[in-house]
Amino acid sequence: MLFKKTISKKVHLKGIGVHSGKHASLWICPSDSGKITFKRIDKNSLLSLDLQKIQSMHSTSLIYEDTKVRTIEHLMAVLFILGINSALIELDGEEVPIFDGSAVPFLEVIQKSGTKNLSMKNKIIRIKQPFQIKENEASIYGEPHDNFKITYIIEYQHPLIGRQELSLDINRDTFQKEIAPARTFGFLKDAEFLHKNKLALGSSLKNTIVLDDTGVINPPLRFKDEFVRHKILDLIGDLSLMDGKLLGHFKAQKAGHQLHLKMVHFLLENKDYCEIM
Repeated sequence: MLFKKTISKKVHLKGIGVHSGKHASLWICPSDSGKITFKRIDKNSLLSLDLQKIQSMHSTSLIYEDTKVRTIEHLMAVLFILGINSALIELDGEEVPIFDGSAVPFLEVIQKSGTKNLSMKNKIIRIKQPFQIKENEASIYGEPHDNFKITYIIEYQHPLIGRQELSLDINRDTFQKEIAPARTFGFLKDAEFLHKNKLALGSSLKNTIVLDDTGVINPPLRFKDEFVRHKILDLIGDLSLMDGKLLGHFKAQKAGHQLHLKMVHFLLENKDYCEIM
């Protein structure tokens, strides 16, 4: 039987939000609630991880009325891989810090703390039959699989990226070695548009792989295909919202947070394709 887990002891991190540009401190605390809860301590507001409160625009954010917690996907991916589905996450600002643009800082501090089992049973979520979600040229296909597997394909009209494809069985070892170090990336030509829309205000050469028309302006890359690896990281973070151990093969092409979340809603609302045990 699988049991829910929480973190063994409280940990603290601090840094800047990639979109807000504001500094914030974050504490991940043990909890026996059986769910992930965010607390904006600067507003004294609690936000449960409710799919109806999740929005996507260049990141995954939890928003309820006038309170928001932005860019939760990297943290959520790490909690999911480590099996932590019960925790209180305290934050004194609106956005989870980006750190170096990867999931490694979260992974290291949580692994150092350790985890402990709760008495509550964890869910197993199994893909029962193939499905496909499409949106223009983007798509996600899912099929039954004995383990948790992701195949991701990206295509950019950029000489350094082009078409990248990667397929991996996702577990703690592959996540730590192959996915967690992959950093977020962006294009210099998009900076003005993003800033006008109050996005990427905290982006810098320290936390984002930045590409001009021909290459990376802040090398070196950690992987030759670091871009598709980071897309897998984002997908894991979004799939964590299903709240359970996943069994299935997910194949994404030219997708993003919006389509990831559309798929999560589809699976939880269509029991013909997804079995929750």
